[in-house]
Amino acid sequence: MPMSLLNVRDLHVSFGSTEILRGVSFELKPGETLGVVGESGCGKSMTGFAIMGMLQAPGRVTNGSITLEGREMVGMSEKELRTIRGQDIALVMQDPFTSLNPMMRIVDQIAEVYTLHQGLGIGEARRLAVEMLDKVGVPAPEASARKYPHQLSGGQRQRVVIAMAFACKPKVLIADEPTTALDVTLQAQILRLLRELQEKEGTSVILISHDIGAIASVAHRIAVFYAGRIIEIGTSEQVLRHASHPYTRSLLMSLPRAGQDRLESIGGSPPDFAKLDKQCSFAPRCILRYEKCAEEPGLLPTANGAQCACWRRDEVQELPFGKSISELIPVK
Repeated sequence: MPMSLLNVRDLHVSFGSTEILRGVSFELKPGETLGVVGESGCGKSMTGFAIMGMLQAPGRVTNGSITLEGREMVGMSEKELRTIRGQDIALVMQDPFTSLNPMMRIVDQIAEVYTLHQGLGIGEARRLAVEMLDKVGVPAPEASARKYPHQLSGGQRQRVVIAMAFACKPKVLIADEPTTALDVTLQAQILRLLRELQEKEGTSVILISHDIGAIASVAHRIAVFYAGRIIEIGTSEQVLRHASHPYTRSLLMSLPRAGQDRLESIGGSPPDFAKLDKQCSFAPRCILRYEKCAEEPGLLPTANGAQCACWRRDEVQELPFGKSISELIPVK
């Protein structure tokens, strides 16, 4: 088994007195794609920002460790983090229009990565920028390089952001809902592009999404988030075909499918972080809750080799959903 490239251990993040991430732990191996899935507001993007050292005040890491190739990143100065961001670890954000500088031509925004991290002259940096645009499939790369962000389509802007992220061949790429603002066809194209670049460059990827169907198409392993913590983690096969947490099963059953009269939904609402108590955070919405759910479980081993934060994890396979999970999600 390859050694872990990125290790996140017992990560806690608070905003003021409210704890948002509550003991997140996972590892990322070289060349691996970890899918991070869950409802909006569950802590997925917060985890990515914490890893990048990009939490905005009053957000702060209050406990835990983040190591990249054994190097501790929690507590690093901003100057130290700047040498790592873009070079060793890169981020693709949700909305490329707001993450690109509207006053700079595309070529100069990509070239800046080369001049900052590799010390190249502007002429060589611009040449490599055009090459990257060609690699990510931007049409007429030389002409597109001279344009401003508003002159490109949404899909083209996302490809530009991906070109910037892969410019220095980072060891880790965090893709934070990179297909949210795109139509279904473009979503598939962008996911395919990420997979192709990852396989070519050997980059490890954390793919954050609320769409478990998109995650299923590319991830080697999946971490399901709920209320600021991981409630199920395992291989794609383990999580998608043999889901052991009622929340994961409900997410899968919420996917649209052929012949369906109406969409399934998860009853209730996500919890208020400021009002979390010692009970299982999913208990108010769970059809399997019982007395022991007054205590929130940690991640426990499942029969199929994954980990799941549910006291009744071995009973979830018997939930009365009427259709097996394997019929809903094809695992690659």
